[in-house]
Amino acid sequence: MAGKLKDKVAIVTGAASGIGKAIALAFADEGADIAVIDLQVEKGQGVVKSIKDKGRKAIFIKANVSESQEVAMMITEVVRQLGGIDIMVNNAAVIRQASLLDTTDELWDSILKNNLRSVFLCSRESARVMIKQGRGGNIINISSIHAILSEPQAGAYTAAKGGIEAFSRTIATELAPHKIRANYIRPGATYTELTIPMYTEPVKKAIYTRVPMKEIAQPEWIASAVVFLASDDSRYMTGEGLTIDGGYIMDGSLPGAEYWK
Repeated sequence: MAGKLKDKVAIVTGAASGIGKAIALAFADEGADIAVIDLQVEKGQGVVKSIKDKGRKAIFIKANVSESQEVAMMITEVVRQLGGIDIMVNNAAVIRQASLLDTTDELWDSILKNNLRSVFLCSRESARVMIKQGRGGNIINISSIHAILSEPQAGAYTAAKGGIEAFSRTIATELAPHKIRANYIRPGATYTELTIPMYTEPVKKAIYTRVPMKEIAQPEWIASAVVFLASDDSRYMTGEGLTIDGGYIMDGSLPGAEYWK
């Protein structure tokens, strides 16, 4: 089988671990060549090796995607080494908890810079290349269910994720004439290297009570949806989001209440 993304060139930020790593590997399985972008050099190079073992081209670039000069360098290197850009996945993000009253100016600016400004910079620079190439493209942004659900102690994070969704819709309109689509993914609770320590037994019990499907996602489940958005299977979809959360957002039932007997 040729693969849904045969010979496409994809950039995945935050691809050294977690959801980003799963996306990069899933893209490779579908025939794409990948630029793995991260600040974690050893882990990032490990992902590159895994992609090459699948028979695809891959490069690692260490870049802080919230800095415009580093993003420009990254884009230049991807075009030079892989020949162009077809897919831009903005996945890199951080979360630092603080209440509204304890959130400093510096903390707010840091999270918005890492989680939202980076999406703007990478989208702008990759879109410029895609327009010049004249063959369309895809921008896929990783949001969160907490773009629309509150997450106490994480106001800056939720603001950034909400901003990603509004930004995605706007650039989808602007880029549509160039056959460049922009969509986003809203993951729910997902096991990653960073979140596994958070999922203690009491936390998992609470999630299973609240989430109808009573599971925590694996990164590969999120990656499958990103493959869909990156492929021609979603060719008539832009400015939209896919929520992958086991029913968390849609469920309005009261935990513990008996609705069926």
